[in-house]
Amino acid sequence: MDHLPDNRTDIRDFLASRRAKLNPDQVGLPAGTRRRVPGLRREEVAVLAGVSTEWYARLEKGHISGVSEDVLEAVARALHLDDEERAYLFELARAARPAKRTPVRSKEPEVAAQVRWLLDSITMSAAFVRNGRLDVVAANPLGLALHAPMFASDTTTANGHANFARFHFLDPTSRDFFIDWDAGAAATAALLRTEAGREPNDKALRELVGELSTLSPEFRTLWASHDIRFRHDGIKRLQHPVAGYLELTYQSLA
Repeated sequence: MDHLPDNRTDIRDFLASRRAKLNPDQVGLPAGTRRRVPGLRREEVAVLAGVSTEWYARLEKGHISGVSEDVLEAVARALHLDDEERAYLFELARAARPAKRTPVRSKEPEVAAQVRWLLDSITMSAAFVRNGRLDVVAANPLGLALHAPMFASDTTTANGHANFARFHFLDPTSRDFFIDWDAGAAATAALLRTEAGREPNDKALRELVGELSTLSPEFRTLWASHDIRFRHDGIKRLQHPVAGYLELTYQSLA
């Protein structure tokens, strides 16, 4: 796993992975012959984006700091990025600015008293607060009860913080708890990938990704796909050890 002090590796791999997903016929280019690898060539993306091949090759090597929004928009269109992928590309560019290359999140902020009050006032639904690393930093009684297997897991840290990613990928009981384990795993890895693009110098996040990559083959595969996710909502199906089968609607709020 690469531990560069900036996010050039994330930029390089994200752009290359999206280029590999496109075929010439999808973008109106002739297929040609003698393609050694799937997807578009760098020079083809450069033509579609209206930039030189040398310039795009430099961009795909991770040199994104200072690139204008217009050029990023052109690259996003050339690679047929969806709205979330486009937003992620802009997050990568923002995070690459020199002012961002300092350690961040050395200390987790306290959950505000108003937020704790809000959690306690929610009595008919499970609710919790998580950070970008998917640590649960506060929860109401139903939130604790609903996720009891995770809070009781050996993956919970010494300070009592449960982490959705550690539980999902490192605790075998999660496969019984999350009925749609594969879909949940993909969403979990995508949320962490998005946070890594937003905060490339978060040491704790890098350590978490390193731990998961070392111990979970499933996480390694999903992480390498460079799929990202900003929104997190839908239907979750659980097999709770006390309540039995549960099918719940969930919604994330920033």
